[in-house]
Amino acid sequence: MARQNNRLLVPGCENAINQMKTEIAAEFGVQLGPDQTARANGYVGGEITRRLVGMSMQSRI
Repeated sequence: MARQNNRLLVPGCENAINQMKTEIAAEFGVQLGPDQTARANGYVGGEITRRLVGMSMQSRI
């Protein structure tokens, strides 16, 4: 079974990640919170991952 690791690798980036999460949720029309489905919250998490990977790839070019 995989272990979940929610530790951020860059110290002090919590505010930027939370802002990105809020912006993406607003774009998708999702109200974040524990009362939402895992699927709705998962869409936001997946989009954050896609955008961060895209940003990383752009910085490597």
